[in-house]
Amino acid sequence: MSIFIDNDTRLIVQGITGRDGSFHTRQMIEYGTQVVGGVTPGKGGQKFDEKVPIFNTVHDAVKETGANATVIYVPPMFAADAMMEAADAGIPFIVCITEGVPVLDMTKVYPFVKEKGARLLGPNCPGLISPGKSKVGIIPGRICTPGNIGLVSRSGTLTYEVVFQMTRAGMGQTTCVGIGGDPINGTNFIDCLAAFEADPDTESVVMIGEIGGTDEQDAARFVNEKMTKPVVGFIAGQTAPPGRRMGHAGAIISGSAGTAAEKMEAFEENGIGVAKRPIDVVQLLRNN
Repeated sequence: MSIFIDNDTRLIVQGITGRDGSFHTRQMIEYGTQVVGGVTPGKGGQKFDEKVPIFNTVHDAVKETGANATVIYVPPMFAADAMMEAADAGIPFIVCITEGVPVLDMTKVYPFVKEKGARLLGPNCPGLISPGKSKVGIIPGRICTPGNIGLVSRSGTLTYEVVFQMTRAGMGQTTCVGIGGDPINGTNFIDCLAAFEADPDTESVVMIGEIGGTDEQDAARFVNEKMTKPVVGFIAGQTAPPGRRMGHAGAIISGSAGTAAEKMEAFEENGIGVAKRPIDVVQLLRNN
């Protein structure tokens, strides 16, 4: 099995005619994802690459295609409206790739999406992939292979690196999820860990964190208290200086709780094997 997406995922793409939306739509279709429609206001009635229907609104797209997921590639100024439009149209799973969405916008989006009963992944995330089934977002399909290891990460680039090392070592994945590194996002570590724990095909989990905030510490306690499956981890930013944002908007150390050392200590205290380098994740998995 997998979490969040599978062979039954029927995807629409908001911003399908833009540069990023069009490029990644072709990549998702090539991988085998069921892309059933796209949304670009003013271009309803047209077709993307002569086969994917384009609609003016998400509501129209859902009504005509029965879509149950959407991925958003729109500029930051339009991203909040896009996420709320998708939730209002009844889509249960929303993935927002857009980077640079204002935090103030997310303070409005997050409760709205929750109220509508939808799950949001992102913003500022690479999306997710269930190898051999479906890919939603920008994770390269060629580095993944089907298997029994789940992965959740705050870092897109490190997701690719660790998945590549796992695949090269013959360790396949059930689902690889990039939750994004913004201060407010829709799906966190614990959400993914709980889903992996409930997935009968996932036998172990890799968790990749980074400096800033306390999400990793909260997740470590969850692993200790609620999970029966082994979890290994890596923390990015081990040499980052305090007070400086490193890459993601949420990756800033403010006090000892946000440091890599504190997070690694929390992992170890709660039974999570900690890799010193991304490549070491493979050996930790072999030891479980």
